[in-house]
Amino acid sequence: MSTKLNGKRVAITGGARGIGAATAEAFIAAGARVAIGDIDAELAAKSATGMANARPGATVAAFELDVTDTASFSAFLDSAHAELGGLDVLVNNAGIMPTGRFLDTDQGVDDRQLDINLRGVVLGSRLGGRRFVADGGGHLVNIASVAGVAAAPGVATYCATKHAVVGLGSALHQELAEDGVKVTTICPGFVNTELIAGITPPWLVRKIGYVQPEDVANAIVDEVWRERGGQRFVPRSGGAALKAMTFMPENLRNRISKLLGMQHVTLDTDESVRGAYRDRTEQLDLASTRKRGRK
Repeated sequence: MSTKLNGKRVAITGGARGIGAATAEAFIAAGARVAIGDIDAELAAKSATGMANARPGATVAAFELDVTDTASFSAFLDSAHAELGGLDVLVNNAGIMPTGRFLDTDQGVDDRQLDINLRGVVLGSRLGGRRFVADGGGHLVNIASVAGVAAAPGVATYCATKHAVVGLGSALHQELAEDGVKVTTICPGFVNTELIAGITPPWLVRKIGYVQPEDVANAIVDEVWRERGGQRFVPRSGGAALKAMTFMPENLRNRISKLLGMQHVTLDTDESVRGAYRDRTEQLDLASTRKRGRK
C-alpha cells in the first residue's frame, strides 16, 4: 500500500479489543494517526500503549467513550480532533452480540443491543458526518455484519440492529456523497473474536465465511485507501454466496440453511465458554442502558 494514508487522522469506537484494535493497528501500520474510544477506558489505554510501543513514532491515543451518550461521543470526537490535529475517518465499530431464544431474552438485553449496535452507529454517523461536511470531506465506516443481510435464529435482535446499520449506510452513502463524505458499510462473516466465544460455525461457514479480525481491519483500511463508499463483505466469497441466495424464495433459503446446520449455530452455544462474554456485555445496570442515548 502506498503512502496515501500517511498522516490520515482516524477515530475508532470499540477500539480496545477485537476488530477495533486490529483496525487501529492496521491504520497505524499504514502511517495514520489514530484515536481509539472504548467504554473500558483502562483497556483502551493499555491497548494504545501497546500499539505505540510496537511502532515507535506512531501517534495513538485512547479515550473513554460511551457510544450511546451524545455528550460522551462528542467529547471523544473533540479529544480525537485535538490530539490528532483534525479528523478524516470515523470507524463506528462498537457492538455486542447476545445469543439465545428471542422469547427468553430479557428486554434489557435487547435495549443494550439497540443502544450500542444501532443508536451508537446512528449517533456516530450524525456527529462524525456533521464534522466532515463542515471540513469539506471525510470517511464514515460503519461495521455491520452478514447478519444484516441474512438473518438467523438465536440472534434476532442483533440481526435487526445490523439490518438497520446496512440500511443506514446505504442511505447515507447516497445522501452525503454530494457533501464529499464517503460512507462504507462493512459486513463481516464470523470473526474470530470474543464475540463468537462458545459458538461453533459449521463447515461451510469455516470455508467461506470465517475470518480473523485482521482480515476485517485490512478491508476497512483498503476501502479508506481507495476512497470508496458502499457495502463490502468480508470475506468477499461469503458475500457472493449470500447475494446468490437472495434470489431464492425465502422458504427455500431457510430450508437450505437448516440442512447446512446454520439455524442452530447461535442457539446451541457452549455457555461454559461464552459466560465471560455475557458477563461483560449484558450488564443491565450501566448508565448507557438507562440513558438510551437520548441526551
